[in-house]
Amino acid sequence: MSVQHIKITQLFNAPVDTIFGLLTDHEAFGRIINAKMKRVVDSQDENKNGLGSVRRNIVLPGFAFEETVVAFEPNRLMEYIISKGSPIKNHRGRMEFSHDQGMTQLNYTIDFEPKLPFLFFGSVIKMAVEKAIGDGLKRLSAQYE
Repeated sequence: MSVQHIKITQLFNAPVDTIFGLLTDHEAFGRIINAKMKRVVDSQDENKNGLGSVRRNIVLPGFAFEETVVAFEPNRLMEYIISKGSPIKNHRGRMEFSHDQGMTQLNYTIDFEPKLPFLFFGSVIKMAVEKAIGDGLKRLSAQYE
């Protein structure tokens, strides 16, 4: 089984603190990508969505998985792993934020391996995740044009 790699770059005509705040807020991010997400463990840090926080992503009725934030630097970085209940393994999502002249650039990468040995299983998951996140980020960016 091979590692799947997703890379999405999106520009926003908005300050980095605005975009960082939206995309690292678990419930807001869920709305942006049309997913049902809920924070189930608050971070002990100042930001409740920060280091150590856990969000549950309900993909289908009866099928959910949890993601835990493993790195968090305000207005710069959020990194998370799937920590419970998923058909993939070795998952790491990384959102890196930078700013230039009032614009925000997001570099979002996701790496994972499928657990199940079905042919094309990883590719199918990759396409679905890439489309949901990519479309959501484009819609968000359009709100700031």
